[in-house]
Amino acid sequence: MIFHSIRWRVQAWHGLILVLVLAAFGFTAYHVARDNQLRRIDQDLGQRFMALFRPPPPLERHFERAPGPPPESEPQPSSERPHVLRRFDFDAFLARIQETIQQNAQQTAGIESGQTNAYYYVLWGQNGSVLARSPATPAGVVFPERFSSAKDAASQAAEDSGPWGMRHKGPVPPAAWTRGQYREAFSFLPGGECVLVGRSIAPDLAAMHRLAFWLIIAGAGVLVLGLAGGWWVASRAIRPIEDISATAMKIAAGDLSQRINAADTESELGRLAGILNSTFGRLEAAFAHQARFTSDASHELRTPVAVILSKTQTVLSRQRAPGEYREALETCQRAAQRMRSLTESLLALARLDAGQEPLKREKFDLSRVARDSVELVRPLAVERGIELHCDLPAVECVGDPDRIGQVATNLLTNAIQFNRERGEVRVRAKAENGAASLIVTDSGQGIPAEDLPHIFERFYRVDKSRSRVQGSTGLGLAICKAVADAHGGVIEVSSQPGSGSTFRLILPEFCSFPL
Repeated sequence: MIFHSIRWRVQAWHGLILVLVLAAFGFTAYHVARDNQLRRIDQDLGQRFMALFRPPPPLERHFERAPGPPPESEPQPSSERPHVLRRFDFDAFLARIQETIQQNAQQTAGIESGQTNAYYYVLWGQNGSVLARSPATPAGVVFPERFSSAKDAASQAAEDSGPWGMRHKGPVPPAAWTRGQYREAFSFLPGGECVLVGRSIAPDLAAMHRLAFWLIIAGAGVLVLGLAGGWWVASRAIRPIEDISATAMKIAAGDLSQRINAADTESELGRLAGILNSTFGRLEAAFAHQARFTSDASHELRTPVAVILSKTQTVLSRQRAPGEYREALETCQRAAQRMRSLTESLLALARLDAGQEPLKREKFDLSRVARDSVELVRPLAVERGIELHCDLPAVECVGDPDRIGQVATNLLTNAIQFNRERGEVRVRAKAENGAASLIVTDSGQGIPAEDLPHIFERFYRVDKSRSRVQGSTGLGLAICKAVADAHGGVIEVSSQPGSGSTFRLILPEFCSFPL
């Protein structure tokens, strides 16, 4: 279960990366320090090695020139001085190396006898026999014959130098190796002899071990601190997710008023918390709207049902005259018609919300549709003494003319019903900014400011008692908004109490749904 936690996964990856980085750093630091130390030791060995190669001055041989002309093969001397031929006395050179080794041994015997890093020297002959060695030479020093390439290079140099060694420039550059606790440098001479210089590196290895130990200690400390810091950072990073989860669980349990406490709104989780809070707010509003809608629908349906039941029970309680039966049936008919109107409106809203209401997609004249709606409600306006003023130039748009006509009829009906006696209603249509607009303005009492945000909600009534007496279901404006939304348009309202209201239906000139 613990391995399914995001915190533990983040901590595991963080720890793995930290271990790899620390291991790579420690390994690199140790080997760099070790290589630098060995390079310094090799330089020191090289200096002591080259101190051995101080050959004596070359020998001079004097030749007396015989009387008479010199032979053609003999070069003419450049002066009357006897000709001098110089050659390299290699035997004297070996003897000097042996003497140097013995002198260095005598000089360092008293000083370095108690030290673990005393230098030692060994000289082997061509056959691998020891010609000279320091007293401090440890056991196990072997002739480096397995380095045949160095020996072959020395032999080739001896052959190229000739019998007098005129072209030989010196020994082959020394090679170095580590043998246990000793570091040794050796080189083959042109004659096949081998010279080795070495010393103990036990103190250096101990220092390297101490360095490795402290690198491990420091790495472990950094790892512990890194893991602790990573756990703290991961906990702080995961805490908003835990808050979100706890809030979601409370909301799932039915407490829709819960919200996430988003302190840092600029971070990714803060923005997520803000989006979720907005979603939870809409969810709460939707649940409240659904509950209110269900309650209002039940109330609206209960009234006609109660009327039908009351009338039928009254009529059936005893024998009635034919006129009473007819009156009761007419009352039941009116109640049934109200129920049918309500259920049809509810069905239309449900289908519009679900996108299942088939809408026509044709080009039509918005003014003609508005004019038909005006003629449809004119008897109602005449009955109440309302004057209708129309300003309807031709305005083309694309959509369902029947549904748009239903919207226009609902707006005009409301404008007449909630108008004052002898008032007026103005209807205008115009095209501007690529959109077609239908504007209905009345001269009624207006809508209070606190009711404006809810005017398009289902079953919402500004004057509850008056609307229900007039037979209104409270779904007309909700249907208008649903039809406008289905066409990709909007419907707006503006009102000043005592000055009337203005409803504006705005449709794209070519509606957003495909033709």
